[in-house]
Amino acid sequence: MQILPPKLIDLIEAFGALPGVGPRTAERYAYYLVRHDTASSQKLSQALTELHSGIGYCKKTFALVPAGQDISDLYSDPRRDKKVIAVVAEPFDIVALEKTGQFSGTYHVLGGLVSPIDGVGPEQLHNAELVKRIDEDKVKEIILATNASVEGESTALYIQQQIGPDRKVKITRLARGLPIGVDLEYADQITLGRALEGRQAL
Repeated sequence: MQILPPKLIDLIEAFGALPGVGPRTAERYAYYLVRHDTASSQKLSQALTELHSGIGYCKKTFALVPAGQDISDLYSDPRRDKKVIAVVAEPFDIVALEKTGQFSGTYHVLGGLVSPIDGVGPEQLHNAELVKRIDEDKVKEIILATNASVEGESTALYIQQQIGPDRKVKITRLARGLPIGVDLEYADQITLGRALEGRQAL
């Protein structure tokens, strides 16, 4: 005997397949759509249907752009400094940096991080394109803005090796420190180690 209609079960399973969504959360999402009028469901359905056809990747930076647009506005805008590149793992990392309002350079999206355990090698990332951009745009500074994780650190090291000592490019790393309000005993080793390295005189 089935307790729920098959179509509702399909929806719950679809939500449950999303990262970070457990069974209970998937059920709540599905029940929300069932309880409300069809307009909510139709809006979600339309957004999902048009998602892939409405999105593309910038041919220079690999940032997300509207379908049919070759180059990201964050690269083509004359106010952006093409000689400074912030290297990030994923497109949404750009959003976080842009919200600071303090960066006027351009970006380069790697498309992930080197992670052998997940089967992701350097050749699967946009490293070669980054090196090409450095030469073409006469880049002066590369800001390695990858995560403070083992994968982020190893990816940053690989990029440094690919750029090599012959290119006169300043390579910097986002400063790592302790978040405000966090006790030392709860800080992870990487964050605490970076905080020690980046300590400043008072």
